[in-house]
Amino acid sequence: MTISIMGILLIVATVGILAYLGFESLSSFISADATSSTANDELASLKNDYSSLKMEYDNVKRDVEATNDKDLKIVYTNAEMELVKTDQAIAEVESAITVGKSSDEVTNRIEAAKNQLEKAKSSLTNLRSQM
Repeated sequence: MTISIMGILLIVATVGILAYLGFESLSSFISADATSSTANDELASLKNDYSSLKMEYDNVKRDVEATNDKDLKIVYTNAEMELVKTDQAIAEVESAITVGKSSDEVTNRIEAAKNQLEKAKSSLTNLRSQM
């Protein structure tokens, strides 16, 4: 009789442990999926902002090329380098999401891309102030 009770207890304990592990796995999967969705939304926002900024740079480029001011062209080239760095930062975010990097790594890359986008915007503002 004692052996039967111990067998039942072992079966109940095993089922309990398996249920707990299943629940943990499911909640981890749901959490990772939510994080991935947020990262994809952030990436789409970054790409949209970059596209708008690129159009602004293209418009300013025409104005800069119309002048023969070498100093202004140098300032434009330096500002355009910030835009290129922004494009690279966004590509790194997309790569991290595609490869499945950890959410912390993706978040860090998103923040770096946002900071770089702000630098590119600031460079464009600086360029416009010199025109």
